[in-house]
Amino acid sequence: MNKFKAFVVVLVLISFKTFACLNGDTKTLKNGYLIYIDYRGIVPHGHNFDARVSSGLIFELDSIYKKTKDIDYLSDKGYVLIVLKKYQEALKLYLTIEKIKPNRYSTASNLGTLYELIGENEKAYNWIKKSIQINSESHEGSEWIHLKILEAKVKKLKDVSGEFLIGTSFGTDEIPKSNLSKSELERLSKSIYYQLNERMSFLKPKDKIISILLFELANIVKIIDKNKTAIEIFELAKEYGLDNELINKRLQYCYQFEINYCEDRNMRLYNANSNLKHSMNGIDKDYVNQIEIILIILSIVMAILIIALIVFYIKWKSLKDYIFLNDLTK
Repeated sequence: MNKFKAFVVVLVLISFKTFACLNGDTKTLKNGYLIYIDYRGIVPHGHNFDARVSSGLIFELDSIYKKTKDIDYLSDKGYVLIVLKKYQEALKLYLTIEKIKPNRYSTASNLGTLYELIGENEKAYNWIKKSIQINSESHEGSEWIHLKILEAKVKKLKDVSGEFLIGTSFGTDEIPKSNLSKSELERLSKSIYYQLNERMSFLKPKDKIISILLFELANIVKIIDKNKTAIEIFELAKEYGLDNELINKRLQYCYQFEINYCEDRNMRLYNANSNLKHSMNGIDKDYVNQIEIILIILSIVMAILIIALIVFYIKWKSLKDYIFLNDLTK
């Protein structure tokens, strides 16, 4: 019976994850091209890059730069090269941009990211440090975490802890605990989320640093009392390679919390139905059952219509962006 309960809870959580929505952060290039729309919420997935990004977009940005001499177009060209994983080309371009117009935040930040992606961590550390000096509030003020990650890599630390990376710990009990206020935890969770969403755009499982940061983000989310979301992030941490007694203990606690919640909710509904049946003496139950069936059918039809409208909107938006891009390239 307990296995069946656990299966039901897992099924509900998987369904919840399947219907995760877009409509999160976006990035629009200087020429108006929408290069990504992220998932909404605190669960990091990496940027949802437009699958149509190609060398044609690079050519367009380069052509506009030659006409306008606006450095933003050249910088966006470098970003597209990173998205296409042409790291050496992007590195060469950003070094050129630094010579043309030095001390731009985006240049320093992207150079730091590129050097890290190709394994030159000391150079990466220096460029990220410079980007923070230029603008400490950019990237949601989260680049201090990036610097700590690079510090761990430069020092070649074997056993990197979450406390080293984010400056705080959530204990070793099955329930994470913190002395930070709710507002401090929410601010920290946004910083961790931002760094994870950036890194997960380019680094797929398994990755030790990402798994540790995911674990710490899940701890915060659990403390803030978002149990389902915490489970999803804990599972992501395991997917990225973290597997120890503490994460298993906390994940087990979260699942048990969901089972208890479902049992309590089920009992309340059962009692409500029992009371309703007692209050229906003298009422035509067949008629009531027919009404219930009609309402269920209507609910299903409405759900299908809503899903269809969402799919239609997404396809319409994609077609609109496609037409817009074609108009620009003509």
